[in-house]
Amino acid sequence: MNTSEVLSAQGVDLFYGETPAVRNAQITLRRGEVAAITGQSGSGKSSLLYCLAGVLPVARGEVRFEGRALGVLDDDELSALRRERFGFVFQYGELLPELTVEENAALPLRLAGQRKAEALTAAGEVLGRLGLADLRQRRPSQVSGGQNQRVAVARALVHQPAVVFADEPTGSLDSVNATAVLEEFLSLARSQGTAVVLVTHDAQVAARADSQYAMRDGILSAVPGESP
Repeated sequence: MNTSEVLSAQGVDLFYGETPAVRNAQITLRRGEVAAITGQSGSGKSSLLYCLAGVLPVARGEVRFEGRALGVLDDDELSALRRERFGFVFQYGELLPELTVEENAALPLRLAGQRKAEALTAAGEVLGRLGLADLRQRRPSQVSGGQNQRVAVARALVHQPAVVFADEPTGSLDSVNATAVLEEFLSLARSQGTAVVLVTHDAQVAARADSQYAMRDGILSAVPGESP
């Protein structure tokens, strides 16, 4: 395996009952690489994302993280992997409303057992890089949609994961906020050497990726010659 290779899928199939959702998918990511997967609703792109993250077990084929097949890991090992080595950004942020901005951002560190003061300090540093230093004590309901999505980005990156899985991370934002959040997200991920799998229906968002894939009827195809 290439020493920079962090995540790969070979011949991955997924079914919902008798219906194929993903068929013979193949993809490889290296450290710091951003890969965009585009496709219409129902094409299978989110299903593939959750297979790559070990959330959905594959019917056939193999997903490997740092050379190890996810299929050989038990539930506790998979949970630890998703908690400690993976990060997630969703379309609507999915922040916990009862926590402050900095507490939301610090959550992965707290779940990993880091002391509260240290976790909040680390979260504050990432929030500062995302332009949110002055909002740390506010609740999600007290900040804008774009700011909430920046907090979600901070939460995904605060523990410096090996891979971030982003499912339509700017889909709920207007074009100005979407561009700002995406630029900050990708800049911070690349500076940390974090690989990103970015699911989107937006061609302009996909154009910011290092590599592009198109999904149609469960079939993943590389898009040649597309790079920012």
